[in-house]
Amino acid sequence: MVNAVDFNGRPFHFIGVGGIGMSALAYILAQKGFCVSGSDVRPNHITHKLESIGVSFFGRQEAANLEFFNGKYVSAELTSGGKYTTPQVVCSTAINANNSEYKAALEKGCPIFHRSDILAALISQYNSIAVAGTHGKTTTSSMIGYMLLKAGVDPTIIVGGEVKAWEGNARLGQSPYLVAEADESDGSLVKHSPEIGIITNIELDHPDHYDTLDQVIDIFKTFTSQCKTLVACIDCETVRDRFQPDISYSLSPDSGADYYATNIDYRADGTTALVWEKGIALGVLNLSVLGHHNLSNALAAVAIGRQLGLEFGEIARGLATFEGARRRFEFRGEVDGITFIDDYAHHPSELSATLAAARLQARPGQRVVAIFQPHRYSRTHKFLAEFAASFSHADLVLLTDIYSAGEPNTGLISGEQLTAQVAKNHSNVEYRPTLAGVSEYLEKNLRPGDLALFLGAGNLNQTIPLVLDSLRQPAQATS
Repeated sequence: MVNAVDFNGRPFHFIGVGGIGMSALAYILAQKGFCVSGSDVRPNHITHKLESIGVSFFGRQEAANLEFFNGKYVSAELTSGGKYTTPQVVCSTAINANNSEYKAALEKGCPIFHRSDILAALISQYNSIAVAGTHGKTTTSSMIGYMLLKAGVDPTIIVGGEVKAWEGNARLGQSPYLVAEADESDGSLVKHSPEIGIITNIELDHPDHYDTLDQVIDIFKTFTSQCKTLVACIDCETVRDRFQPDISYSLSPDSGADYYATNIDYRADGTTALVWEKGIALGVLNLSVLGHHNLSNALAAVAIGRQLGLEFGEIARGLATFEGARRRFEFRGEVDGITFIDDYAHHPSELSATLAAARLQARPGQRVVAIFQPHRYSRTHKFLAEFAASFSHADLVLLTDIYSAGEPNTGLISGEQLTAQVAKNHSNVEYRPTLAGVSEYLEKNLRPGDLALFLGAGNLNQTIPLVLDSLRQPAQATS
């Protein structure tokens, strides 16, 4: 499938181009000089950026979009002297067989690829570093890309989050190196064959696609067999017991890992640690991102930097100024002493790690307020007990109804049921089923000095500017 992708001039059309993964690929192809177009159900800041670099955008997903290619615009010459009249069509797992644009592409005989096919084809063209794992993929791949950029390596970068340093989720570099986030959620991880593969951790996170952890492990096994070099975190029990990485990293000096940390100081403004390489102290690492999980991610970046021949000083200087990706403990504003943080955490492990980092940052007497929107019925039902125990670092928990992400409501679980389970472990839990209800509750109940974290992979963060504006208005009225 990878070899079938045509990089000889045939245009690309993305159905669902506004998504974070699809848009990164569209951006890279457009910057490489290909004719790229795409559609989505509505424009957003990502599609506006794509349009600014020449991508043709359609604000509706309909069959008529493909008429665009009937010789009216596309004029890339074939070696035979003809012209392309149909594009290569790229879809994500979110596009189903009933999509009218997808059906039109089939009828026209367009080559159709999953987005992972395009990523795999790009990975095969570079000295690629592919970051896989249940948690930490976006931050780790962003860290590595940022570190290489600061070291003058000029990498191409494709990640699942937006990073200020390259003003988006992708950048086209001129070096042979590509840093990419590799997704396991739909099984497409098996398509990638990078020079270096990284595994941050392995858990069951997508029960809509996998029934058991062993099925997830099998996908990672195939991936690792296709990596020339495997770098992995052996703090994860599954990785430690089921995989044999070429290069290992760990937060524990007793783990036997190739890279580990000692003298760790987790603070409200960042983390400091002494980093070791095979028993030899490399030097001190200073991070502005918070928590043990981000130190672990940074050790992966150190391992990659050293593997590529960078001096530790170059690595440390780069990582010291890394600010994180968008929606990864992202500061969104402050009013009346209330700090608003947006985070993508949607799995119990991610919630625990993010709230632990928030507790580190909280000042004495400052409340940590966790506002969580569960993501997918299947995940919420499968991990109900784990979710119920994930909020121990929060002083107040506010839950809303489940964001379906396109899943049908099975009737087996609801936000209200999750709230009841969380309340068995936490004394201060509230439930507001709608986003409007969440906003109203926060406007009335947030206190000066609160650290408010909006958690989830759905659309909960849309409430942040609304609450900020509402709280500013009374402040402005009295000033």
